Amino acid sequence: MSKGLKLTDILVTVVIAVVFAVIYRLWGDVYNVLKIPGLQLEQLGYGMWFIAGTVAFLILRKPGVAFLAEAAAASGEMIMGSQYGVEAFTYGLVQGLLAELVFAAAGYKRHTALIAGLAGAASGVGSIVYDYFKLYLAELQSWNLMLYIVFRLVGAFVITGPLAYVIVKALEKTGVTQLVRPASSLDYQALDRKKTL
Repeated sequence: MSKGLKLTDILVTVVIAVVFAVIYRLWGDVYNVLKIPGLQLEQLGYGMWFIAGTVAFLILRKPGVAFLAEAAAASGEMIMGSQYGVEAFTYGLVQGLLAELVFAAAGYKRHTALIAGLAGAASGVGSIVYDYFKLYLAELQSWNLMLYIVFRLVGAFVITGPLAYVIVKALEKTGVTQLVRPASSLDYQALDRKKTL
């Protein structure tokens, strides 16, 4: 069983990314509606921009998929006229890379809501660091900055972890994920049992 990405893995990842690119593009308007000056409530929804990588990884379970999905979704959002322009793509690269690092740290073997949530939180950290270099975080009072950080990380964890996990589990019930996942040792054991019958 090859761990590298095959053409079908890349194509499936890009299809997932295109779906999320559309969601990302539309999410900007939802995000703006949540803005209430000073409360940072919109940060609870910021994790939606990290979900492509975790969903793609939970479905395909291969190295490189989270980064590719996040980068492709961000570029798709940018091409569709995102209000964030090229920044949408550069953020996507950072977010995808940090999510990928979490999956790598777990050896690409753990496909849980917790690991996906941690990958999303890592993407959230990356986006906060990126925001820091844009200098507007320095304008926030310390209590408001804490709300900003905590809400972004909590939202990122919940959206990219449990929500992404539920989405993938729903897809598993349809059987569609078995068409794109690599065969596991359990699959081979089941085939061996069938042969002996």
